[in-house]
Amino acid sequence: MDELTSYFNGQYVPDSRCTVHVTDRGFRYGDAVFDIQRTFGGKPFRFREHLERFMRSLKYARMDPGFTIDEWEELTLGILKRNEHLLIPGGDLYIGQYVSRGAGADALDQAPLTVCIRPWHLMPNQWAEGYTSGIHGVIVKTRSYSPEAMESKVKHNNRLNFALAHLEAADVDPDGYPILTDARGFITENIQGNVWVVQGGVLKTPTDRSSLQGDSRRFVFELADGLGIPVSDEDLQPYDLYTADEVFFTNTAYCVLPVGRVDNRAIGTDVPGPITRQLQAAWSERVGVDIVDQALHYKPPSEGVHAWGAPQDR
Repeated sequence: MDELTSYFNGQYVPDSRCTVHVTDRGFRYGDAVFDIQRTFGGKPFRFREHLERFMRSLKYARMDPGFTIDEWEELTLGILKRNEHLLIPGGDLYIGQYVSRGAGADALDQAPLTVCIRPWHLMPNQWAEGYTSGIHGVIVKTRSYSPEAMESKVKHNNRLNFALAHLEAADVDPDGYPILTDARGFITENIQGNVWVVQGGVLKTPTDRSSLQGDSRRFVFELADGLGIPVSDEDLQPYDLYTADEVFFTNTAYCVLPVGRVDNRAIGTDVPGPITRQLQAAWSERVGVDIVDQALHYKPPSEGVHAWGAPQDR
């Protein structure tokens, strides 16, 4: 297949040419912020909400590439337009915005920022088994960053703790999804999504004190309100996951992904549970794509497609 086209430092280039030198501060220090969205049926979803968060991250990190939110949106939608002919039948695209402080020796150097907008192929079949039987959540010892040290509301590239958490979960189960806690022992997030439990018909999720304000998290609040499901954010302990009727994760890519086990303890009696299924159906209706059916029937090409990484976005 032809290579996808990206925007990199003012030019439209083949994706393989989106490269930085080792002196770039995003590479050296994680001195960068980003956001990621996806399409449904090739159509963008909640781009503006994600870009609003991206603008807040840029402002907090004191990076100003000189684009308004309208210009970011125009550039992003333009990249999707340039690549729509490469959309794989039954699949969709991710697209992400990235800004680093560039190749300055320190944060005070007035070096040009590195700016990139790039798409890559979404492979929904990777969640097919999880949608039908649930994934395995593993509560790890690696902690989320303290909000006193690193503001959790900012989507930044300082993610070594996420990498270590993933490795730690894989020691228990190669297919395990890590679940982090804060310094107080309260549940925070998965490395790619927000965590939810259902107890007695009430939907609960950790506060955003030490976890990202996921846009998918925000969207679930909207869906739950429309379905008449009580929902709250509060401090949750591992006990709350072990004893929950249902557990699931949410993020931009897989939307609502049921959890069948936590630390090898079975969750509930049905996976996915009834509220998880309601939210999956409501999400599918809103985006015009059956998210579970897409995963079950997607046939990835045998070759020629580069699917970069797994998105750490919500």
